[in-house]
Amino acid sequence: MADLTLYHGLLALIPGRVRAGEPMKKHTSWRIGGPADIFVEPGNRRELQLVVSFARDKGIPLTVIGAGSNLLVSDNGIRGIVVKIGNGMARVFTVGNEITVEAGAKLAVVASTARDAGLGGFEFSTGIPGTVGGAVAMNAGANGSAVSALVKNVLILNFDGNFVGKSKEDMSFSYRRSILHSEPAIIVEATFTCYPRDKKLIREEMADYLKKRKASQPLCYPNAGSVFKNPPGDSAGRLIEATGLKGVRVGNAQISTLHANFIINLGSATAKDVLALIEHVREVVNSRFGVDLQPEIKFTGYD
Repeated sequence: MADLTLYHGLLALIPGRVRAGEPMKKHTSWRIGGPADIFVEPGNRRELQLVVSFARDKGIPLTVIGAGSNLLVSDNGIRGIVVKIGNGMARVFTVGNEITVEAGAKLAVVASTARDAGLGGFEFSTGIPGTVGGAVAMNAGANGSAVSALVKNVLILNFDGNFVGKSKEDMSFSYRRSILHSEPAIIVEATFTCYPRDKKLIREEMADYLKKRKASQPLCYPNAGSVFKNPPGDSAGRLIEATGLKGVRVGNAQISTLHANFIINLGSATAKDVLALIEHVREVVNSRFGVDLQPEIKFTGYD
């Protein structure tokens, strides 16, 4: 339950952008998750800085989310303050071959902006859900490429409330990881270096990727994208399918019959259902192939 003193303190800092007991299922692509004690959606980076400093000064846990597309939130919700980086921080600027993007912008918007400017590089991201902040933090990728291939530099806000610039090298990108996994901070914006390309070719490649995605992924059901990372030299989806687990259910969470590395919400699935299914998949795949599948999704509210 929200501390009303803290709630009103935040409300005084950024009026109209603070809610108590906000259901997190409204903010995750799985449509799963209990209430956040206090939920804030800053309208700009200054408001974000105020929230971070407030949490630091009060000693309150702070959780940051974007579109919630790679996230499993506990049925019990999240204690402390949840900050959503959304439409208030979603500006996109194009200068020459570079695109500078605030963290709340959807990756799809960046891809279409690059396309319309005749800039190649973001074609691979067609259909990837989520925001730029989340994509950079986890080095999101598909179709043989990843966000890190385009990153020039990143502006972060650390939990002391200070803005810090990071080079691509500083971000220590690797497969589905960045330095933020070991040194948590909030991505505020990122600059990407693209290259000139014929708009027609960009459109054709993006259309092809989207067609393949629609044919192979369960986009009609709430999901969080790929649940497991691909092990070296193999595919998590292939391993899961080979065990015959497609279609297996726990409650209203189901391993997709279309793509085995997706778990879908059939309507009223809980985080408990999804967790049980994840553990079942890991046990079966490990028993059959000796491979310990590692989750790609982030678990929040389990502290």
